[in-house]
Amino acid sequence: MSDTVNPTAGGKTPRSASKALAGQAGAGAAPETRGRTTIADSVVEKIAGMATREVPGIHSLGSGMARTLGAVTDKVPGGRPSVSRGVKVEVGERQAAVDLDVVVEYGVAIVDIAGDVRTSVITAVERMTSLEVVEVNIAVDDVHLPDEEDDEETTGRVQ
Repeated sequence: MSDTVNPTAGGKTPRSASKALAGQAGAGAAPETRGRTTIADSVVEKIAGMATREVPGIHSLGSGMARTLGAVTDKVPGGRPSVSRGVKVEVGERQAAVDLDVVVEYGVAIVDIAGDVRTSVITAVERMTSLEVVEVNIAVDDVHLPDEEDDEETTGRVQ
């Protein structure tokens, strides 16, 4: 190794110091190797919630109490429906697991709709996040009957 003299500082600097950006982090490295991407649980919850709601035969998400509280908070001025209500996820570095609480429409085959939900959720999460979905657990909490009023559509007795 030879040394070079820096005329302005009067000292010597090793020649290898001038190549600080070469190697894995240098300009020649692939973009995917230049940093780290983390995906929050809430992001995967929203993706899974939207994918579940797109499946025909799903009436709503959430257990009874979550739906009741959600209907109240949705009516507060400025409140928005929660996309992730009834969705719980665990996200690791490369994998994700999804738990869903759903209400199905009366008359649909629950086994068939569960398969459609799994397909929809796995496809959406893996496409958008590149995480491997290891499981999608579905709990059917209720069946929505055609003559039932929706919690979200009920109005008071007085207008």
